[in-house]
Parts: sequence; structure tokens; C-alpha cells
Amino acid sequence: MTAEGFLEGRRLQLARGVLLQCIMGGYPAARFYGSDDGDLALVADPQQIHRLPWSQQPRALAICDADELTGESSRLSTRGQLKAVIARYAARGLAPVVATELEFFVFAPNPDPAQPFQPPLGLDGRREDGHSAFSVSSNNGLRPFFNEVYACMAALGLPRDTFMHEMGVSQFEINLLHGDPLLLADQTFLFKHLLKEVALKHGLIVVCMAKPLANTPGSSMHIHQSVVELGSGRNVFSDEAGEPTATFRHFIGGQQAGLADFTALFAPNVNSYQRLYQPCASPNNACWSHDNRSAGLRIPASSPVARRVENRLPGADANPYLAIAASLAAGLHGIENRLEPSEAIQGEFDVPDNLSLPCTLHAALERLKRSHLAKELFSEEFIEGYVASKTLELASFFDEITPWERRILAAQA
Repeated sequence: MTAEGFLEGRRLQLARGVLLQCIMGGYPAARFYGSDDGDLALVADPQQIHRLPWSQQPRALAICDADELTGESSRLSTRGQLKAVIARYAARGLAPVVATELEFFVFAPNPDPAQPFQPPLGLDGRREDGHSAFSVSSNNGLRPFFNEVYACMAALGLPRDTFMHEMGVSQFEINLLHGDPLLLADQTFLFKHLLKEVALKHGLIVVCMAKPLANTPGSSMHIHQSVVELGSGRNVFSDEAGEPTATFRHFIGGQQAGLADFTALFAPNVNSYQRLYQPCASPNNACWSHDNRSAGLRIPASSPVARRVENRLPGADANPYLAIAASLAAGLHGIENRLEPSEAIQGEFDVPDNLSLPCTLHAALERLKRSHLAKELFSEEFIEGYVASKTLELASFFDEITPWERRILAAQA
């Protein structure tokens, strides 16, 4: 939209079906978004209008809510779903607080998708080989790229906590500061967009796939969650003596009750399950533990005021609005129904059957499709539309034969 049109308050409308557009560009049957495919109104959030610092031509971006023309939020909008979850907390005098940790890879351009990704050439003329995890060295030549990333984050008002080189080849992680869930979802979305745009300026590509490289850790989007009282800001996960509360237990119980049903919301693509195949680095279970990274739900070591639950299931490819909404909705379900968690696990452990999660996109979608809890919390319209869109993507994947199949299976009798 032109700047003049935006400033005049001209309404921008969008076909309802676009909210269910699959990643290849197609759409599920029209019955999932209304056979007329009528319009939605895109209503800009006045707190999320940003001049884009990386663009030479003056441009701005506005994050919008997708509302029905009657004024209420569209049930197909993931941002609207997150706002509804936050409102349910507020009705109980509570406010969730979250922080996201986003991992991503920086690669050289990859014009041929049949070829694997490669790290960029470093200042020493070599490509990184995986020995730089948590290193402070800069021979990868990415300092100019990251300098512009930092400058653009500051221009967009995105506060950062820590940046680090992660375990993978040319893999990095940013920790965003904790705060309001809607704000953190917006910031996570903006940061991913920023990364990709700035990378292109520097002759690089940023990849937020869950598992872009074989034999290398995947990329997660861990969600740290706590709940405070509205007004006082007191963390309701800790009592006056600094001990964990019943609310803390019930929140974990709700997470455990919802994680399997909601796996397709945290791991939305075929590639997501490549990451979850390595359970140590990417826990694919609903167990919980004090500071054990093998558990899907980890309680980081912290002071009582910072007591929180880390959901380690979501990948970097997850929709931040939907992943945060699903995680918080599960926790609130536990609080409202006083659900008790399992016993905490420590050390090496075997995952009980009742705490295992779907291990393929097909299984996750089947679980989501049958979930009464998901339809209760997010509406039947949203869940059925989401499953229909993701089923199209799965069918597209199965229409292709992979190099592994040609290499290994063609010679079989």
C-alpha cells in the first residue's frame, strides 16, 4: 500500500482463504475458509509499524490483525488466536510472560536445491567445518552481516539478550528478552524477516528450517514461560517462601496434557521431524525435569522470582504466534483443571508411552485432527483448516522421490 493510502486510513482487505494458503502456494477446499472466500480486514497494530532500515528505498512494514468485516478477530488468524489465549489469562487476573530462543543457519547462496547447503567462505578462504560451537573467533567473515543485524534490531526496537554460535555448522542463536507474549511473537516474526533481508544484502542466505543439514543439530525455537498476577507482577509459580506452587505444577500438567495433541502446531513441516529424530538435542517427549535438556519440558536453574517452564519442542520453522498460543493454552488448561504432572525425571531415562509424541507429520496431523482439546481451545474451524492445509503440504512431499530412495532402494531386488 502507498504511504499516502495508509496514512489516510484506507482499509486493506484480504481474501479469507489466504490465511490457509499452504507453503507451495495452493489452498485446501473452499469449505475450510468459507465457500464465498470473502474478505478480511487487515488492521495495523499501531505499536508495530516500522520503517525498514535495510531498505534503500523508503519502505515500512505494519503487523496487522486479520479481522472479520464485522469487527471480531478471524478464527483463522494465528495472531488472533494468541490474543484470545492472553485474554483468557487476563480473565483470571493473570498475565503470561514468555521469551523465545531462536536458532538459525547462515549459508552461502544455494541456487540448486538438489545440492546441500554450505557455510559461506571465511576470511581464511575456507568454509566452517563445525569446530566453532560457542567460539568467539570471527574467521567466518560474518561480522559485517551481524553488525548490520544488530543495527537493524536497534532501529526496529528489538532488544536482544545474547547472541552465540550454536552447535551446528554456521548455526547461531539469539535470545530475546522476556515480556508480553504478543510482543515476543511480533519480535520473533520481525527478527526472522530482518535476518533474511539483511542476509541477501550481504550475499548470504539465512535458513530457519528445523533440520537443514544432515548429521548436524537442528534449529529450535524454545519458549520460556512464566505467569504473573496482573497488577502486582508476582510470579505465581513461586510462593512467599520461594517454593514452587500448585499453580506451577498444574501449568506443567497442562503442558503434558497438550503437547502430543499440539505437536503439529509446534512442528509444522515434514522437515520438523528430522530435527526431532535426535531426541537428546531436540527432545520429542512430554517429560519434565529440573535442568535436564533431554526433557521436552525443562525447568531452568533460576531464582524463585524467575521460575519458569521451558518448552523445548518447537522448531525454528514454527509460527511464533501459534507455537506460543498453543503452549500457553495448554498451561492454562492445566491451571483451570488442576492437572497434576508426572514425576520429574533426571539423568538418562526411558520415555513412558503416555508421554511420547508423534514422530511424523502424518501422525501429528492425525492426532491433532482427533483432538477435542485442540478444537475446544482453538475452535473447530481453525483446527480443521490448519489440518487441511498441512495435509496438502504432506501430499506434495510424497509426490517427490528423494535422492536417498534412488541411491539406496533402486538396487534392491
